[in-house]
Amino acid sequence: MQLGYFDHPPLAWWLSAGIAHLTGTEAPIVVRLPFVALFVVSQLLIIWLTGRVAGRPARVWALIAFNLSPVFGVTTADWVLPDGPLDTALLGAAACFLMAITSPSRSANVPDTQSAVMPEPDSGIRAPAATQRAEPPPAGLWLWWIATGLCAGLALLSKYSAILTIGGAFLFLLCDRNHRRWLTRPQPYIAILAAAAVFAPVILWNAEHHWASFAFQGNRAVGMKLRPWMPAVVLAGEALFVLPWVWAPMMALLWRGLGRPVAPAEKAMAFLAIPPIAAFALISAWSSQRILFHWAAPGYLMLFPALGGFIHQWRDSPWTKHLIRGTAIVLLLAATVAATQIQFGWLNLTRIAKTDPTAEGLDWTSLGTDLRARGLLRDGATIGVLNWRDGGKIGYGLGRGITVTCLCTDSRQFGLAAPPSAYAGQDMLVLILEPAEHGTEETTHWFQSIEALPSAPVRLGGRVLRSVAVLQGRGLKP
Repeated sequence: MQLGYFDHPPLAWWLSAGIAHLTGTEAPIVVRLPFVALFVVSQLLIIWLTGRVAGRPARVWALIAFNLSPVFGVTTADWVLPDGPLDTALLGAAACFLMAITSPSRSANVPDTQSAVMPEPDSGIRAPAATQRAEPPPAGLWLWWIATGLCAGLALLSKYSAILTIGGAFLFLLCDRNHRRWLTRPQPYIAILAAAAVFAPVILWNAEHHWASFAFQGNRAVGMKLRPWMPAVVLAGEALFVLPWVWAPMMALLWRGLGRPVAPAEKAMAFLAIPPIAAFALISAWSSQRILFHWAAPGYLMLFPALGGFIHQWRDSPWTKHLIRGTAIVLLLAATVAATQIQFGWLNLTRIAKTDPTAEGLDWTSLGTDLRARGLLRDGATIGVLNWRDGGKIGYGLGRGITVTCLCTDSRQFGLAAPPSAYAGQDMLVLILEPAEHGTEETTHWFQSIEALPSAPVRLGGRVLRSVAVLQGRGLKP
């Protein structure tokens, strides 16, 4: 548990580490449980927002589309990723924002001279002056703005990209003439302070670590490798992740929300949606870093309420029914095949791939079992790896009480949690995924000497899915 981490803000890791500490286990169902619970909250917020944007009958359709969209209903729903708390917090912030900006007109804190009661001629009744002081905004209004800020802070505490959606809220206030007056009032700026207070641990951690996390994430937007076709590739990839039949009407609804007169709630949600979708597509045109398709998911998240209204309008169309039923059947079949393959390994996928991809979805606990049986692994041991991705899989497979240090330049959080310099002069096992020729050569630069030991298997039942080279390194160089 730390105030921050190298790659992402800490909230997702606080959840997984926190529940593991409370329960005393890192079993998958336990570690994933907070993220499943957050997805339930996200569904409730989708229901509420859809009722606000498109009416009560549209809520069920928005919920169906949300669950059938793979990037939300499959990965965000139960994987240990920053996206789970991010999406829940952003939906909470959107709900509070809509409540804040659509409060009764008396919260406007501006005297309304047009609606002042005018006296009858010679009635003796004195008309209220146009400069009469307005009522202060009700306490409930302040609470909605503060809640907006707190939820926005939790979103930032989950993933830095939340700043794009938050920026969409201010873009809406700036561009919509009926709500522009909010920029002259204290409530939005109090919301900013509330968000900053929640986000403060990340700032403190970065200040103590040479702004490492900010620099790492900011580097994704630089590189200047001109690729003018990449925005189209990124948008196409996002369409696959969201589902093409969901993505296409979403784009039409986004265009409608930004460019045509619509209800304030729908327009606000469109402004919340556009920054993530546009920003990552544009950055891909010049960044030398790979833009992952799920990064823009928060933008599409904000369009499900309007999509619910669209599907409700076309609910009697045979195409609508076929698409929903077909998508549900395909996703359920895919989930069943994947789950049973992970449990039983009934498909031999090496016939169509060099290595069996089942190993990627499997916990490598057999690796720890094999090494302990051979007397090579003891509690409190330090293990070396050459890649931070392999380090995550290997570290989880070896279990709690084992320290993993990453012998490489791009070590991410491993470089801060267990820097190799802390183990200078020590002997340790080094685990490298087969084929390991290049890794063995690289390992020789880290130690005074190395000795190759028999490989350790990653097993599913009686079948070996991957082999891991085991090297005994002696005298880690300072």
